[in-house]
Amino acid sequence: MFLTGKFLRSLDEKQRVAIPKLLRECLGHEAQRPLFVAPGTDGSLAIYPEESFARLAGRLAANSPTAREVRDYRRLFFSQATGVKIDRQGRLRVPAGLVEWAKLESEAVLLGVQDHLELWRPDSWDAYAAQRRDRYDQLAEAAFDPAVAPSEDARRHRAEH
Repeated sequence: MFLTGKFLRSLDEKQRVAIPKLLRECLGHEAQRPLFVAPGTDGSLAIYPEESFARLAGRLAANSPTAREVRDYRRLFFSQATGVKIDRQGRLRVPAGLVEWAKLESEAVLLGVQDHLELWRPDSWDAYAAQRRDRYDQLAEAAFDPAVAPSEDARRHRAEH
C-alpha cells in the first residue's frame, strides 16, 4: 500500500473531510478498517491506517520509556490520537481538538505520504513546500543516504564549531 498524491479538500461544518476513492481503496475502506488521526509534525495532522499506526507504536515502544523527550512525545501523541472510520460517503470526522491543533478552517490539503496521510492547513503546506522545493535534490540524497548530504542543522553545527 502506497499512499500518494495531493488533494485540496473542504472541511464541512461537522469537521469531516472527504477521502478520494483511490486513497480509500488503499486504506481498505470497504473492510471498514479503523484509521487513527494524530498530531503530525510541522503543524500537520497524520492519518494512519491501523497497520502503520501499530508499526509507529512499536518503534516508539523500542525507545527508552525513561527518556524525558520520549515520554513527553508519547504523552502528547497518544493522548490526542483518535480512532476514526470512513463513513458511507467516504468522509472521516477530524476530532475538534486536532482541528484546533493544526489550525484547520474550511479547507485543507490532504497528502499521501507513503504509509499515512497528512492533513495541512493550505497556507502552511504552501509555505512548507516552497521553503524546501529548491533543496529537493539534496533532500533526496539525504533520504536515501544520510551520510551523503548532512542536514542543515548538522552543517550549521559544524560551521559554528
